[in-house]
Amino acid sequence: MLMKDPGENFEIAKASEHIITEIIEYLSDSIVSKRILSKVTGNVTASAMDVGTQLEERISRFDNYIQIIDGTAELTINTKKYTLVKGDGIIIPANSYYIFNANKQFKMLSTIIKSGYED
Repeated sequence: MLMKDPGENFEIAKASEHIITEIIEYLSDSIVSKRILSKVTGNVTASAMDVGTQLEERISRFDNYIQIIDGTAELTINTKKYTLVKGDGIIIPANSYYIFNANKQFKMLSTIIKSGYED
């Protein structure tokens, strides 16, 4: 599996209209991510995962809001599995382990809020 981030410094111009699902495209056997907005207090990233790819287990240091904008995603948070479809959203709690599996192609938005560690 190939991981690409062709939009490392990509950021949408403020007050410009766009179609979020067209910001990133699927790439065969790859995960593609583009940072849409980046601030000290958090960031928004769009990602596209091709079928058969997996985002290896990670730990979320901060709350991370995920919204599926195309396709179907399989997400495991700690040990609980979720199937998310276009339009679904979920918060990955801070200090949780998570894994994304792409049994089907999907695109998502990830919004990380770097604030205090309050619940």
